[in-house]
Amino acid sequence: MWGIKKMQGRLSAWLVKHGIIHRSLGFDYQGIETLQIKPEDWHSIAVILYVYGYNYLRSQCAYDVAPGELLASVYHPRIEYGVDQPEELCIKVFASRRNPRIPSVFWVWKSVDFQERESYDMLGISYDNHPRLKRILMPESWIGWPLRKDYIAPNFYEIQDAH
Repeated sequence: MWGIKKMQGRLSAWLVKHGIIHRSLGFDYQGIETLQIKPEDWHSIAVILYVYGYNYLRSQCAYDVAPGELLASVYHPRIEYGVDQPEELCIKVFASRRNPRIPSVFWVWKSVDFQERESYDMLGISYDNHPRLKRILMPESWIGWPLRKDYIAPNFYEIQDAH
């Protein structure tokens, strides 16, 4: 499962050369190399990427793969050579639905703060060692994870402070 596909990018080749386990997912429609990293390896690889020059995290998001299946956290680190020549990666970290835990990369890229909190709030992915992991959009009393595909919406809607 964690073998390397034929369409191996530059970073994937470098990771293989240094014995770092990952899975190459090829390239997206924009030619961005996409890698799958195991949750237990993600923090170490994030530090390696930062040292390698990926010092800007363009975005982080999360999604539910399918009802009852894995949850994914997606990161887009970048090297900014110049305005016209950024080098970007897409990193996917999958977590089990039953206990979705992924190491936070807040201490690597501070810009991920609100993005990891939103992923926690909407999908229930716990980001280990995040300094302020709590709901950011939903009230603290909200039960469930609204963006999971198996989420059952409550049959009531309370409008608070609507004037």
